[in-house]
Amino acid sequence: DVVPGVSGGTIAVLLGIYERLLKAINGVATALAWLLRGNQRVFREKIRVVDWSMFLPLLFGIAITIVSSASFIETQLTKRPETVAGLFCGLVMASAVTAMKSFDWRNVRCSTLIAASSTATFALLGLQTGPVAEPSLLMIAGAAAVAICAMILPGISGALLLLMLGMYEAVIHIIIDGRYSDMMVFALGAGVGLALSSSVLCWLLEHAHNTTMAILVGLILGSLRVLWPWPNGIGLLDGDKPHSGTALHWPNAQEWLAPTTAAAIGFIVVLTLTHLSNRLKQTDTNPPIRKNHITPNQNKTTPQHENKTTPQQNDN
Repeated sequence: DVVPGVSGGTIAVLLGIYERLLKAINGVATALAWLLRGNQRVFREKIRVVDWSMFLPLLFGIAITIVSSASFIETQLTKRPETVAGLFCGLVMASAVTAMKSFDWRNVRCSTLIAASSTATFALLGLQTGPVAEPSLLMIAGAAAVAICAMILPGISGALLLLMLGMYEAVIHIIIDGRYSDMMVFALGAGVGLALSSSVLCWLLEHAHNTTMAILVGLILGSLRVLWPWPNGIGLLDGDKPHSGTALHWPNAQEWLAPTTAAAIGFIVVLTLTHLSNRLKQTDTNPPIRKNHITPNQNKTTPQHENKTTPQQNDN
């Protein structure tokens, strides 16, 4: 959730909790919808059946990890902006490859959507002047609502969406500085965004999966403009002066090695995680046959008198 390119949804698949997570999110969203309608009785019924034994520890783990890793990432962004941007770029490129494997994109419609979405994203990001230095509470809540959607989309990173909005470093500073009021606004925006978007995104992925994924993949590819390491990495705040992360520059001989190496490492890490998650899914869907398992052919060779039951046995 902190590192752009590593999708929370992908990790949920890897750990085998993705379906439980989707059901829990939809359960909370449904309960909140009934509460907004003023029906507290149905709200209580719906909220009781949510899988809190998974959901609460998950939220606690997310919070602890974000707080503990934010300072380290902020330090690296300041000291090694190009190298960190290279790492993020490799992570995101691998996420795009992973997402493209989940749907049939080799047709005119999906290919056109990917090209259009990536081109539009690339162009729009060029209008960005740099990271947002002092975001308003409304901007914080809105960024959280958009970024949280990535939790239920394997291959899509919430931190990446924050980068695209120019809000990544601002959110990191909110955590490091301990600005609890801003944290609460961010959490509130994330909760509202997740409740409103979970059902819509699930519906789109179920009824228009290829179209939705094509647009999302285009968004990921277009966002690589922000992650291009040179000249300023993802864009930094030096005091009150923003340095744009959308400027494009070709590196000289001394600048390319560290970011490129970091990009290769990030690329391999995500593909390895994806490979492991696919192996786990195959294991879950194709459990090994136990030695004492009786196959249909074995049932055919069983003498008929062994399978017969009397009316009295049926009654019992």
